[in-house]
Parts: sequence; structure tokens; C-alpha cells
Amino acid sequence: MSVIRSEIPDVLVLEPKVFGDDRGFFFESFNERTFAEKTGVSARFVQDNHSRSARNVLRGLHYQIKQAQGKLVRVVAGEVFDVAVDLRKSSPTFGKWAGISLSAENKRMMWIPVGFAHGFLVLSDSADFLYKTTDYYAPEHERCILWNDPDIAIEWPLQREPTLAAKDKVGRRLKDADVFP
Repeated sequence: MSVIRSEIPDVLVLEPKVFGDDRGFFFESFNERTFAEKTGVSARFVQDNHSRSARNVLRGLHYQIKQAQGKLVRVVAGEVFDVAVDLRKSSPTFGKWAGISLSAENKRMMWIPVGFAHGFLVLSDSADFLYKTTDYYAPEHERCILWNDPDIAIEWPLQREPTLAAKDKVGRRLKDADVFP
């Protein structure tokens, strides 16, 4: 596995070593020891999630203010533009974002540490999105930053207005949001 630091050094892009031939391919999608050695991150994952979304669905920008979650994300079918936004007030990259294409084809993963909001836009007809979390889902602590907050200015690769969940339509602006110290 190789590790690439994004524009925000704590957000990591992971490229697994893929073994392929005319039968197909094989790769380790997660190995705790290798993950810790290569990233310097010691994470205990407690929950795996799987979502399927249609083209142009935008999910996010989500985070939990308590029971904050680190996330290891990947796509097993289709393609998404995946985004992490730094919500750590004391960070030099507070309010900045990092984005990357994740797809079944490129097999890349992204590590999003605690203290970040997360979202993605589906670029293919549909996408199956898998992610591991370091804490359990706690709806009472869930928060949402507005996906198109002009202060963050994410450059989403949109062709038209995205399809949003009701909660994502009413996300808060960063300047009004609960953030991390």
C-alpha cells in the first residue's frame, strides 16, 4: 500500500497493492498492522457502512460533534468525488477541503480523521460506497455543513443541481456550525 498526503496533510489517500491477471484481481482492502505502519494512524474501527446512491446524489457534509468518527472510505462500484473539510478550529487548515475521485476502477481509499466533515458526489450511474468508522453512529450528535457554503468553496464537479437529502438542504454555514477545538 502506498500513502499520499492530500492538500490537508492529515487526510490520506491510500493506494492498495493490487494483484491482477486474466481471472480478475485481489487486494487487501484493510490490514490493521499495515494501515498503522504506513499511515502512522492507530485506529480501532467499530462499524462498517455501505450506501448505494444514484448519479448526481450529493451526501454531506456530515460529522458528529460528540462520538466523533474517523472514517476509512472506498467505492466498490461506480465513482464518486469524495471530500473532507477540516473543522478543527486550532488547525492551520481549518475550513479548508481536500477532494479526490474514488472509484471501483482506481481502488483508492481515503482516511478522514476525527474533526472533519465528510461528503461525496456520485459521478457514475450509481455508486456503492463503503466506509469504516472509529465510533458508532449517534444521530443526536450528527451535524451537517452546507454542501455549497461559499466560505469553504468546494469545487464539486457538478453538471447540474445535485440531488440532496432534506437534512443536507438545510446544513449550516461553517461560520454558524459547531466545530472542534
